[in-house]
Amino acid sequence: MFLPKYTITNRLLANIKRVNSLVSELNNRRFPNIVLLGLEKAAREVSAHASTSIEGNPLPLTEVKKILKSRPANVRESEKEVLNYNEALRYLNNRLQKDHLALSLDLILEIHKSIMKDLLPRQDVGRLRNKPVIVNDPRTGQTIYLPPDAVEVKPLLTDLIDFIKAKRKEIDSLLLSGIFHKQMVLVHPFMDGNGRTTRLATKILLAEMGLNTFNLFSFENYYNKNVARYFKYVGEQGDYNELKGHIDFTLWLEYFTEGIIDELLRVGQILPQVGISPDTRLQEHHHKILDFINKNGFIKDSDYAKLVDRARATRILDFQKLVELGILDRKGKGKATYYVLKG
Repeated sequence: MFLPKYTITNRLLANIKRVNSLVSELNNRRFPNIVLLGLEKAAREVSAHASTSIEGNPLPLTEVKKILKSRPANVRESEKEVLNYNEALRYLNNRLQKDHLALSLDLILEIHKSIMKDLLPRQDVGRLRNKPVIVNDPRTGQTIYLPPDAVEVKPLLTDLIDFIKAKRKEIDSLLLSGIFHKQMVLVHPFMDGNGRTTRLATKILLAEMGLNTFNLFSFENYYNKNVARYFKYVGEQGDYNELKGHIDFTLWLEYFTEGIIDELLRVGQILPQVGISPDTRLQEHHHKILDFINKNGFIKDSDYAKLVDRARATRILDFQKLVELGILDRKGKGKATYYVLKG
């Protein structure tokens, strides 16, 4: 059975206490749903940018925001990476809100299939690798790490997932999330997309401890600030077959928990600003739209025109704002267009 080696240092213990304190503070603060929806949208943008940037995607955050707002007609590979990651975030967040979502091998494969769609040959998408892979230093091109053989991948992943399930009541969820993250990277179960899959799967574990990072923040952002430092702590150098049994997770867990703290502090600082932002504040006419939908289930522009004295072009912008904030879904086309609350 997988038995990670680590030490609960004073630094790590202090980090865990700090994270729990910050999470409690954020959970006790009350903000309108519109504020949280705006923050969720911003967090997805930052996550999609940071997690793909870590893997070498060249698109700046400003460009990522444009792509997510208006999907290009002809999508380049770099744009596809961002779009796939964003869709995976939205899908997993919706699943978390509707029902309990537990970590499993099937879920890991589902995540990989989502983020690597049209980016890898079909036989490699959503499937564990059946070939050897190597990890090179991006600066020198030299091989620095040899992951386990392909035949070992499924047993190692199964062992890791069983460990997570067995230790839920014994080990702090934050530590379990960190242990999972590093071991997944070391197993390197896919031909490509390992880092992105690992970071999304880690979010599932963090959400289980009441830290729903989909709604609150982008923990990938911390890693993207210093990618070399991230790779230094999450990875190892050498042959896995020779390293296993001797890998110490302590330094990584200290770094991992510090990253959570960094992002929680950032979110704590921006929440009040989001609350007063013109981009997220709803006006009286917006609330009339929402009230009508609550009573009738949907609204058309012709219905809205009877509620307010606003030009058609302005009414369209009103609907557009609510759609972009993730409050409404647009259905139908042309004159048959109508809007419902986002499920």
